[in-house]
Amino acid sequence: MSVQLVDDATAATLAQVLPVLLLTLAVEVRRNQLHLALSSWLMGTFFIAFGAIETILVLSIDGVVYPFQPFDAASALIIFGVLAILFRLALSDGPDEQNAIDG
Repeated sequence: MSVQLVDDATAATLAQVLPVLLLTLAVEVRRNQLHLALSSWLMGTFFIAFGAIETILVLSIDGVVYPFQPFDAASALIIFGVLAILFRLALSDGPDEQNAIDG
């Protein structure tokens, strides 16, 4: 039994494009200071949904979601972890801004 959601070329393309769009979104949210107004739960829910979609796309790069290769699963987890770190850093206050807020 195998599960195929999208063809392998589409999955590969989306798996490459979506992280760039996520980082662009994070930069724009930060630039417009929306991260101060939005709930942490809302941003966390969005990130988890995005991560799940990205994981499914990475798993389906070879054409099927299930059964997947162990390397596909490891790659998906690594990408999810790196995206989580980058997204968190993009929305956090830097040391200069923290001093400006405190002082």
